[in-house]
This record gives sequence, C-alpha cells and structure tokens, in this order.
Amino acid sequence: MTRAVRIHATGGPEALRWEEVAVGAPGPGEARVRQIAVGVNFIDVYQRTGLYPLPRLPHGIGLEAAGVVESVGEGVTEVRPGDRVAYAGGVPGAYAEARTLSASRLVPLPEGIDDRTAAAAMLKGMTVEYLIRRTFRVERGMTVLFHAAAGGVGLFAGQWLAHLGARVLGTVGSEEKAALARAHGCEHAIVYTKEDFVGRVREITGGAGVPVVYDSVGKATFEGSLACLSRRGTLVSFGNASGAPDPIDPLVLSRRGSLYLTRPTLFDYTATREELLASAAALFEVLGTGAVKAEVRHTWPLRDAARAHRALEARETTGSIVLVP
Repeated sequence: MTRAVRIHATGGPEALRWEEVAVGAPGPGEARVRQIAVGVNFIDVYQRTGLYPLPRLPHGIGLEAAGVVESVGEGVTEVRPGDRVAYAGGVPGAYAEARTLSASRLVPLPEGIDDRTAAAAMLKGMTVEYLIRRTFRVERGMTVLFHAAAGGVGLFAGQWLAHLGARVLGTVGSEEKAALARAHGCEHAIVYTKEDFVGRVREITGGAGVPVVYDSVGKATFEGSLACLSRRGTLVSFGNASGAPDPIDPLVLSRRGSLYLTRPTLFDYTATREELLASAAALFEVLGTGAVKAEVRHTWPLRDAARAHRALEARETTGSIVLVP
C-alpha cells in the first residue's frame, strides 16, 4: 500500500491525516509517478479549509511534486517509464508517496533541475511567469508593487522582475523578511506592520503610483492595492492569504482612474499542453541561467504536513516548503 495525506473533513491543520491508500495501475492517458519531493503552497490551505472545494471527501490535497514515472497507460506518448517529471496543477492529491495522474500534465525535467528544486519551483515559478509575462507584461524600467515579497511566490517574482530590469517595491511583515526580499531583487521592502504601504508607494513614485500591483494577500491589502495604482493601472489579485476581499462596485474602478482588475489562475494560463510546456520552459531557462533561484528554506517529512501548514499560516516561513515522502 501507498501512504498519503488526505482530509476527511475540511478544517485546520489537524484535518490532515497520514493514511494508507490504494494506487492502481494507470488508465488510458495516465501515468503512475513515484514522488520524490512535494511542494507546499497556500492553495493547499484553501483546499484543506474548503475555500477551494474538493470534488469529494475524503480526498488528497496538494498540486505540485516531482518524481519518476513508474508506468504509463494506454495511448500515453508524453512520457515513458523512468522519466524524471514534475507537475503543478490538475486534480489535487500531490501529498502522496505515489499517484496516477494525466500524463498530459507532466513536464519532463532537464538534467540540471533536481527534484526538490522542481517541487519548489513548478507552481510558484510558472505562476510568476504568467503573472509578469502574460497577465500584465512587465517591461524594463517599470515600477511594480508585489505583496508578500518574502513568500514563496514573492521571492521568485522579485528575482525575475529584477532580471527583466523592473524596479520592485514589495511589502513584508518584518525587518528580517525585508532583508530577505531585498536580497532577492526587491529595491524597496516596505514593512507593512510599521509603515503605511500606500503612503510609502506614493512617496517612492513621486505620487504617481504604479502601473501594476500583484496581490496574493487579499482582504487585508485589497483597498490599499487599488490606492497604489496609477491611472489605468492593473490590480492582479491572485490569492486570499488574509481572506477573500469584500465585493467591489465596478464604478470604484472608474472613479480611481479607469483601473483594471483581474483574478487569474495558473490553470487558465496552462490550459493546453503547449501553454504548459512553454511556461515550464521559460521557468527552466531562468533557473538554468541562475537569474532566478528556487530556495528550499523549509523541509518536513510528508507525514508531518500539518506542521508545515501551521508554519505557513502563521507566516513563519519564507521561500519554499518541500515535503519528502
């Protein structure tokens, strides 16, 4: 039998159960993957709490891992047994020693990318790719605001944005996190517990504001994010770490300068295999050049996933978290 972390009811970290599960042979279009490293992301918390409902209960959670293909089902051409692969997205259930999943969602790993790096990088790195290259295309010389700049996605974003030649303003919760964000491409790290981030952004930009704000915090920062935008600016709301924002009257966007608001997801930017492989290739390229580094700063055994969730929700973590089966 294979072991996995599943939930039988939504709730706190204590809802995560380490238990035996049956993993059968892969069906048509599927591959069975023995997992070597599993990535932890805030979306896993949303699945656990029920903010993002799972298809049924009990059910596994988690969207990101790296491992080795053990076997493939009928009609699979994307991967072969023995291939090193990684994935991000699809049906939740990554918190497992092994699983079957659609072969079309698996990405072959280049030699230079190790398993833990891949598990730490796929979801966060491809998220940054679509956010800064396709949702709002950041160009050299632009000034952007990125919330949670010392978090897993934030550290990827700071490095990648700096690599593009952008000026990065980031919000963080402590001086320690500010130092970490600055070391990863953030020119101005604003400690929101000590400073009004809206006033600081307006001060840094000479009152102009920024053309884009990337906000994964949600309720606590949403109004301030709008206030940081320049005329015709774009608020990219891609997470709810502090809870879902309150409903907004569309007229607010016009009153504040004909603003744009979008709520994108990784799935919609990697919906086809071509899009998936292109996004992964862009990520592997910046990782390969060293312009962006995936720092695994926290590692726990897979069976201790609840400890990882507690630390993540308490904002005690920085960078990436990996669980090891």
